[in-house]
Amino acid sequence: YQRRVHGETQFDTAHNTTFVTLDNVKVPEENLIGPENQGFMLIMMNFNHERFAISASTCRQARMCFEEAFKYAMTRETFGKTLTSHQLIRYKLAEMARQIEALYDNVERVAYQYKCGVSDMKMGGPCALLKVQASKTFEYCAREAAQILGGNSIVKEGKGKRVERLYREVRASAIPGGSEEILLDLAIRQAVSQAKKRQKSKL
Repeated sequence: YQRRVHGETQFDTAHNTTFVTLDNVKVPEENLIGPENQGFMLIMMNFNHERFAISASTCRQARMCFEEAFKYAMTRETFGKTLTSHQLIRYKLAEMARQIEALYDNVERVAYQYKCGVSDMKMGGPCALLKVQASKTFEYCAREAAQILGGNSIVKEGKGKRVERLYREVRASAIPGGSEEILLDLAIRQAVSQAKKRQKSKL
């Protein structure tokens, strides 16, 4: 047994993270969770719930970026006009809103599937794609909110403090639960596998 303590994470100063190594450890039979040698499948199914929870919270973070940018653009003036008077700023806000609403609809759809009792075995792809959409939407909104707030968005106090804080959360939504690249590959591999099974059943 080894335990190596690491420092603070980029996005959270409330706790540390650590790396634990277990080598040649024996687990008593009564401590097994589920059938022997089926732990990987249990972990994979648990990932679905983790990815869904991350996506729901990430959707809220993206919306917070939009809210902060919108409020700022309503009051900040350049060349004698508020930022919302400029077409480019309105475009940025509209594109943020479009992506957030699409993400929210996706979160609701996956939540409804779980409520209706859809098996975890069938939710891997939908949860993977949902989390990728969530992290990409959040990353876009954090960047565009920072662009709208300008210099305020890189200061840890004042009008831009929330956007500055949210920007540091972006990678924390994109990496935990599986990176975007891994999740996209997972979703398509599952789709291909299901398609092959349907092909065989028709033969």
